[in-house]
Amino acid sequence: MAAIIIPVHTEEQLNHGLDIRKEVFVQEQQVPEDLEIDEYDVIGPESHHVLIEEEGRYAATGRITYYKDNAAKLQRIAVRKDFRSKGIGRVLMLALEQMARDLGFDKAVLDAQCQAEPFYAKLGYHTVSTETFYDAGILHVRMEKKL
Repeated sequence: MAAIIIPVHTEEQLNHGLDIRKEVFVQEQQVPEDLEIDEYDVIGPESHHVLIEEEGRYAATGRITYYKDNAAKLQRIAVRKDFRSKGIGRVLMLALEQMARDLGFDKAVLDAQCQAEPFYAKLGYHTVSTETFYDAGILHVRMEKKL
């Protein structure tokens, strides 16, 4: 069964994405929920969300917000544990990048957890931060890719 890419347009879809993020970030990685959920977790012109469905279940989610210099900021990229190492993260990233192109962005920017840096590098992202930094208590690097 092929992964289904779902641009989020309803509150129900948005809530499914938030459930994935709570599972991955809040439960697994111990990120406080008040840091994980923010003002961009709505359906509106300032943020765009994607869900990936696989095997009849919602498997992954991510969102795009607007960043400086006509860049899309890819954020809250999460894949449920049962779907990791099966190519779902790659599908999610390609879907987010295509959405960013469709919205007219020139490049994508993301803050990658250091343990995920090799994954993003394989997708063509390069590290632009000179030092690691903490976000929600987890070490990150900033990465970019021309779209």
